[in-house]
This record gives sequence, C-alpha cells and structure tokens, in this order.
Amino acid sequence: MFFLLLSAQCTSSPVNEADICASVKSVSKETLLEIASGKASPCSLTFGQYACAQSSGLQAFKDDFLMSLYPCLSSKPISTLDPMLSILLFSKFDANVLADTLEKFNKRFSHMPLSQDWNVVFFNGIWERMAHMTSLSALSQRLQASLQPFMANPRVFACLRAMNVSCKTFCNIVAALNGIYSKLPAEERGNIYKGLKSYLTKNGSKAICYDAAAHGLNSTAWFADYLGSFMEYVTVGDLQLFADELTLQRFARDPVNIEMISNLTLLRETAVYYTLLLTSAPGFQLASLPDKFVCYLSPSAVSSLNKSEALNLAQRINKNCALGPRSGPDKEQTPASPLTTEQLQVATSLVNKFDRFPPDVLSALGQIAVGLSASRIENGICDKDFVASLPSLSKVRGWNTEQSSTIINKLFNSSYQVVDGQSLAALGSLAAGLSSRRLQSLPSKVVLEAMKMPEFVEQIGTMPSALKTVLVEKMSSAISSPIDLIKYVPDALVDHIPKSLLVFGNLRPRVQDLNQKSWSREQAAMFFDDVIKDEPDFNRLSPSILQGFTCAAANEMETEKFQQLAKTMKQKNVRLGEEQLRCLAKRVTAHGIPKDLDNYPKDLLLFLSPSDYAATGSCRQYFLNVGKANLGVLQRDSSQGKQLLLEALACLKIPGTHVSEDKARVLGHLVCALGGEYIRSSGGSLLKQLNQCDSFTPDQEEAIRDVISNGTTPFGPPSTWSASTLSELSGLFLILDQSILHKIPRDVFDPWLRNFLNNSPLSREQLASVVKKLQPSRWRRAVCPSDKTITDEAVMDELMPINYSPQDLQACLTPDILKKHLARLLSYPFTDEHLSVLKTKLDEAYPDGYPEKILPELGAIAALITINDTKKWNISSADTLAALLSAEPPEMQAREIIKRYTDLGNPLNTSALNAVGTRYVCLLDETQLNTIEPSALEMASLDPSNCSQPTKDILYPKAKRAFSGKRAEFPAYYILIKPYLGGAPVEDLRALSNNSVNMDIGTFTKLRRDSVLALTIDQVKGLLGVNLKDLKDAQYTSSLIKEWISLQKQPDLDKLGLGLTGGTPDGYIIVTPPSKSTSPGSTNASANARGNALHLLAVLLLSSLMTLLLS
Repeated sequence: MFFLLLSAQCTSSPVNEADICASVKSVSKETLLEIASGKASPCSLTFGQYACAQSSGLQAFKDDFLMSLYPCLSSKPISTLDPMLSILLFSKFDANVLADTLEKFNKRFSHMPLSQDWNVVFFNGIWERMAHMTSLSALSQRLQASLQPFMANPRVFACLRAMNVSCKTFCNIVAALNGIYSKLPAEERGNIYKGLKSYLTKNGSKAICYDAAAHGLNSTAWFADYLGSFMEYVTVGDLQLFADELTLQRFARDPVNIEMISNLTLLRETAVYYTLLLTSAPGFQLASLPDKFVCYLSPSAVSSLNKSEALNLAQRINKNCALGPRSGPDKEQTPASPLTTEQLQVATSLVNKFDRFPPDVLSALGQIAVGLSASRIENGICDKDFVASLPSLSKVRGWNTEQSSTIINKLFNSSYQVVDGQSLAALGSLAAGLSSRRLQSLPSKVVLEAMKMPEFVEQIGTMPSALKTVLVEKMSSAISSPIDLIKYVPDALVDHIPKSLLVFGNLRPRVQDLNQKSWSREQAAMFFDDVIKDEPDFNRLSPSILQGFTCAAANEMETEKFQQLAKTMKQKNVRLGEEQLRCLAKRVTAHGIPKDLDNYPKDLLLFLSPSDYAATGSCRQYFLNVGKANLGVLQRDSSQGKQLLLEALACLKIPGTHVSEDKARVLGHLVCALGGEYIRSSGGSLLKQLNQCDSFTPDQEEAIRDVISNGTTPFGPPSTWSASTLSELSGLFLILDQSILHKIPRDVFDPWLRNFLNNSPLSREQLASVVKKLQPSRWRRAVCPSDKTITDEAVMDELMPINYSPQDLQACLTPDILKKHLARLLSYPFTDEHLSVLKTKLDEAYPDGYPEKILPELGAIAALITINDTKKWNISSADTLAALLSAEPPEMQAREIIKRYTDLGNPLNTSALNAVGTRYVCLLDETQLNTIEPSALEMASLDPSNCSQPTKDILYPKAKRAFSGKRAEFPAYYILIKPYLGGAPVEDLRALSNNSVNMDIGTFTKLRRDSVLALTIDQVKGLLGVNLKDLKDAQYTSSLIKEWISLQKQPDLDKLGLGLTGGTPDGYIIVTPPSKSTSPGSTNASANARGNALHLLAVLLLSSLMTLLLS
C-alpha cells in the first residue's frame, strides 16, 4: 500500500499539459504580476493554477517564490494530479532562476521538517528537471545547494525507486550525499539511510545493483558505492536483507570497503558481524586483519591460536581497542558499556591458551586478563605475581566482584599495604573488590588523598553501594562544613550523601556548586528552601535542584515569584512527584485558573479538569497536553485517572471503541488506560502509544497479542519483522507470547535479543519470563548431547538461558565450570526451573554450606534458600548482606538472611541498614531494632512508614535523637523526621504544627492513632497547612480521619469550610478515648471504637434523663 501510494506521488511519464490543465481555472498574467509584486497573497491561487499558467507570466516571480508558495500548500492534502503538475510547474522556470529559487529554499528549510507528501511532490518535479545531470560533480553541487531538505525524507528514495532510477545514477546520488555526510545533523543522516535502505531492498530482492556477470554491476565495493558513510547506521539485520552471506563475504573483503569502514564507527553488533565475514574465510590469517577489526573478533576466530599468537593478538587488542566511552554515528560520546559477550568470550579463549601466568604474561595480557576465572586467580597464580602485575591489572575494565575481591585478598596476603592515597589509588579498577570493613579501617586522610586523584575517582562508579557509603562517611568525618562537602564530593558519590549532611543552617552554598551535581528529589528538598530564598533568577537553577520543590517553600513565596518558579520548572522539564504536583496545583489555582496555564508544567493538568482549562484553550488541547504528561504520578486504576479518560473520550467524540491514529496521538499516555475492547477495535493504530506504557492489565495484554498476531498492523506479521521492528515494539516485548516469538526469523531475533539482554532496562524476573516462553516445549534426554557441552566460551553467551533447557543444565554443567563461572551464570535471566538446577548443583559442590566468597554472587538463587541453608553460612560483613539482599529475595528468605547476619553478632550499622533498606526494614524484629544506634539512622536512608506500629514506635525516638542537632532547622528537620513520624507521640506532633510543615495527607493517615485523636482542629490545621483540603476526600477512605472527625464539634468543623461531616452536634459531650503508649492492633482499635460508642451512648442517655427530670 505504501509503495502504491508513492507511485501515485512519483511519476516520470510525459506530461500532457492540455489534458491535466483542462479542468484548472485559468489565471491572468496580471494576477500573477500582482502576486509576484506582493500586492496579492500567493495562497490566493491553487497549485494547479500556478502549474498551468503561461511560462511568460511565471518569469515575473523572484527566487523566493517557492518559499512563499510552500506554506500555502504544506497543510493541504495532495491530489493524484499534483506530481504531474509539479513536473509541469518546474519545467516552465528558467534554469538559473530555478537553481537560485531552490538554493534559497534549501537555506530556509535545510534543518526544518517538510510536509511528507508535498516533499515528494516537489521532489518529483525538481528531479525530472535535473534528470539530465549525469556528472557526479554537477549532482553533488545541486544536492548540497538545493536538494538537502528533500533528501532527508526516506520516501524520496522510494520515489526514485518508483521512477526506476538506474543503479549508476543512484551510485552518484550516494557519492554526492557522502560528500556532505559530515555536515548533516544526526537525524537527517538516519533518515537518509532509511531512504537508501528502501531503495536497496526493493521488492524483497537481494544484492540490488550487483551482478557478478554484468559489466558495470560487478563491483564488490558495493558498500562504498551504495551506502558510503551511511554504513554507520546499518544493522546486522539490514546486511542480511541486502545480500546472502556468500555475497556479503565478497563485499566485506573488498579493499575499498575495508578502507572505508576502517574510518567509520559502525554499530557494535554490525562491526562484530562484519569482522566475522572477514575472518570466516578458510585459512584466513589473523595477522592480516586490519587493526580496526581486532576489537570485534568472535571466539571462533581465535580458537586455533598458539600461545605466542594469542599473546601478540592480546597486545594488538590492548593497543587498538579503547574500552572507555564510545562514539556512535552522531560522534557524541556515550558512557562506557559493560564488556560484550564477544569481548569476554575472546578474552576467555585467549587466557585458556596459557598454563602459567608469570608477571610478564599478566602484564602483556592487559585487558584480556579479564578472562581469568576467579578459581584460576585463586589457585593458579602466586600472590606476589599480582603485586608485580598491579600496574597492568589495575587498568583492566570489567572485573566482576569475585574476581576483584580475590585479587585484592591475594595482594594483601602478599604484604601489599595501603599507606597513603597513592597506594590506594594504585588499586585502580580492583578497588571495587575492597571490603567495606577494610576501607573503613583506613585513615580518612588516606581516603581523601586518593579521592583527589583522577585515576581513583574514575573507579568510584564501579564500586558497590557499601563502599560508596564508606567513602562518604570518610569525607564527612574529615570535612566539617557541608558546603565544602558538596564542593569536593565526586559526582559518583552524590547519590550516597545522606540527607542529614545536606542541612546548611546559616551557611549558604554556592549555586554553581549545587548545579554541578545530580541530586535526588529527596536530597534537593533539603536545601531547596534556602536556595530559592537567595536566588533572584530561577533560570540559573538546574532541574536537579528544582525537583526538590516543597510545599513549605511555596507557601512562603509571593505570588509573582512563585509563578516565575513554576514556569521555570516547565521550561526545564522538571519532573515532580504526586505530592509536589498537588501542592503546586493548589497554589497555582488559589486565585483562579491563570490565563497562561500552558506555561506551567504539563503534569499539573492531571490535577485539574477540562472545565478548569476552558478559559485558556479547548478540551482537545487540554487532553493533548495531558497525553504528554507523566501519568505515572497517578496510581494505576485511580479514580482520577479513570475520570480523565472518560472526559477525554467525550471531548474527542469517541462514542464506540474504535480510536483513530490521530485521536490516539491526542490521547498520548492516556491510551495506556484503554481497555482491551478499544485495542482490538482500533487495530494497529494504538500500538505506537501502547509501546510507551509501563504496564498492562491481562485484558490489555491479550488484546495486544491478538492485534499483533493478525499481522494487519503497520508492522506486518511477525514472520516479516526486522531488527528495527523489534526495537520499535520493544515496549511490548514482555507480553508477546510463544506463538508470536517463534514466528520471528531466528537470524533476526537472536542478534537483536543478545543486544537487548545486554542493554535492557527490564528486571531479571521480567527477562526470565521471556526466556520461559522461548524454551522448547519438549526437553532433551538426560544425557548431555555433544552439541550442548558447556565450555568456558559457552558460559559467556547471554543466550545461554534460551539455548539450554533446565534438563540440559542438569546433564551438561560440570562442577568445575559452575565454580569457575558462577558469577556470570547467575547474572543471566534463568527461569525458576533453571535456578533450581543450579542450586542443586551448588549444594552438591558445597555440601557443608556455601563459602562466604560466593554468597555475593548468588543473585536470584537467594529466593530458593532455606533456613537450613542460611544456618551453614558465614555472613560476616555488611557487603555480603547487601549483595544477598540486592537480589530482592522474597520476605521469608530475606528475614532469614538478616537473622543470620545479626545472629553472628554483626551490627546493624549504617551500611547494614542501607543494605536492609526500606524494602526489608519492616522485617526487623524487636531485638534487632533495639540494637540500632541513633547515629546509624542519621546516615542511613530508610522509610519505615508502612511498618507495624511497634516497629515505628521503636524507631521514632532513635530517629528523633539522631536528628536532634537539626531540630531548629525547618523544613530540613521535618524532611528528615517525616519517615519516622508514624511513631511520634502527640506532644511532638503539636510542636510540629507550629512550624508550617504542610504535612501531606498520606503521612497524616499513617500517624499513631492515639496521637491523631488527641489533636485539636487548630493543631491538625497547623500540621496539614495547604493540604488541609485533602481531609474532605480522606474522610471517606480513612477510618482514622473519620474517627477524628467524630470527636470534633460539628460547628467547629463547619468553620473550616471543607464540607466535613460526622462531627458531634452542639450540646453533646465529647469523650476522648484514653491515650495509650502502646499501639493497638486492628482488634484493639475496633474494641476502642466500640468503647467510644458506649461512652457516647451513656452520655446521651444521661443527657436525655436530665432533660426529662427538669421538664
């Protein structure tokens, strides 16, 4: 359909002017002169009237004619005659005038998107006029001067294809585009490549413009001729579309192609595949491989090397393959990525060529030493040899925890000492293997010295969280001023600075120092109030600081200044949380809806309604903005979200369940709330928006699968998908079922999946669910097949969970391989069945319990441990505790892990509490909680607000003591103590009510029941501040608030003007329930409620009796 449409827009057929102009209203020469002189609008005539006008009349137009005409046409639909009218129009202009016209148009629109349809129509006429240009120099000049804005539209190349442009002309076009490649923006390069690809894959044929037997088409320099520098955008899937493997091998080995590609930056997977094409020739000698390609070798290419050849290759790799930040096709640097499968497999293959590793070999191996297994490091290399090789090994990137910690232990066993900053920094990439206990034992002076050295700072990002916490503690103990701390702390440690160290008191940090750091929302809230008081220009503040917006700060600002702040947040695209946005919405609309509402953050609209927006724009515009907002701030299935969707459907006049692509674009993220019936009725028109959703209901998932399985979407049936299709649908990847996944071509799917697994944002559990779908339904026999032998190289393949069933693992995984590569194996998204096999094999390998050194590597196996397992473990450090809990085991297993740690006498210090985290803090029992020192809470990051009341009651006094030195600092003290307020007695809440804390309703409903019920209306008003209005909705959802209301006098509640009901009428006596220091459970709470009712009933009866007696 797409190409049928294009063939209608593109034509090279002779134009019969009399026929196509017969129905066009003629225009006089005088009218044309008026338009040309500016006396009349160029939009007063149709495109056909210009094209059918006499040539003499058109000569009056100047070189800005096309610039004036284009805006008149760009928003209008094209007709079937327009391509021929385009040829006719451009044929009537003088060649020099047309050249000047196009050049001026090019300068104006070279970096602006043109209308897709009119782009093709214009190009059709212009190309027909230029078709005689066969010389490369003339074509290059015209492309650069006139055609650049047209060529950035991929459909133009399909147009060339529809016009049957010859391979020779196409080759000239590519050469001309190659000449301006370096001047093109990255987006235009990508669009042009899409166009080149569409031409080179026409009709599904392979090797377009190549015929070994045809003169003029037999050049194997095909990549250079037909893709040029645009090879930087080619994927492996694209290469396989262009030609079969044998032909690709011929192309890859062509000297012209090799020379060109040696100067380009290919996509990583493409470079690996290209290198494989080069090295797969029988008898190929690696010594002849250009240096550029040794960085992309596959393990098969190095399998036959001897020791000497392996060492030479390792040295070539070290010399030519920088493993720092990489550049992509846009030449922008990206952060260094983890080592790829191929890199690890090649490193493993090369080190396996050696039996011994004296210092000279270790040093010569350089980066390739990362292929050493932990067991080989432990048992095959002398301690002193590591000391001698430290200058080389410290620069190796990609050590896993077991490797680096094993080397560190062997270094210290060989009397290596850290005596100053230099000797600590000398550990380089191995520093991540230090234990937090060893790092904690070093003098702060030594640590600070090391942190002044760039080579040490570069390694901080690779360190585990426990080490980063220790580094911050060391810095804070040596640097007394929080201002100096934020000035000197390395960027990689910023997110580990506890909130308690960000209270500045009377000091004022420099905005420049704060702007240079990436703060979390909670951190920024600590100093937001101080910063905005002193900062006259909010534009100077980074989004990282502005996200710390607090209600307390907003309440104290003048209206005009507050509006400036809110508008700055919009300009800087600051992301706020629900509580912040609710506060912002209340303040912005306090005096009515502002007329310039569009200048405020889009997320604000989630807390308004279309009627609120009516004064500033249409409901369609409102929902267009809502669709771009971050709907994630609202809870899924919230009444607010449902109401927004209903109002949006009504606004867009969608009475049924079919949603057009245009209306889906308006709905934006609201599409994520549409039910399955809408998805099925709308076909593929919703897929692009659904691809951006975070999660789906079962009904939505089933509907999406039905739509995709039909094969009628713009993406086509799964059997025709390419790597780019998979990338476009990656947001839906998790919900694709086995029937869909198995239809995707394996030669497309496997390379894409390997890359996806390397860079996926999905959790291990989510990826494991995909692996389960890809497993065959019938398992192999228990005997290990010859093609399933698990070698060192096989373990390095990310697709191992897919290539090996649980039965394969049971039959083929040897204890030696398991021990050597445990960390690597447990980093893969194995299914629960796989993990069960791995645990069984581990149990067999270590019948007396797992040694502590492997505990940090257990990963997802932690979910399968039993009480008997943990009893055999020695968890002696917070590092091990953190590693075990980082796998997020179920609560039962997590409780046993924590218990084993504390039973062995280990303290719940800051590092241990951060390891436990908010996720597991509620699992701590009374004994464990009582061992926590207030100083540990001061530096830890915990939120026990959802824990049981006894837990909150124990932690609150400790937190109060921990932050006692900050008690005079508001709102900083409130932010610090807020997570613990669920255990606060009433007297502390009364004190807070005098400090404008603007407590959110969520925090209020989690306070102690007896404390809340003892508060007066004024005290609650003082606590909630701007959030007082939220009591109205909360009275229907919170039993605590309902009970508090029942204890207040209704006339006093009426004075609040909130519509609160259920208070005690005038003349009734209020009996406050007794306050207890111990918190009741749900049974006691209901008993108290019944007791209160009985008290009130007794009072009512007594009152009635007195009335009767006195009457």
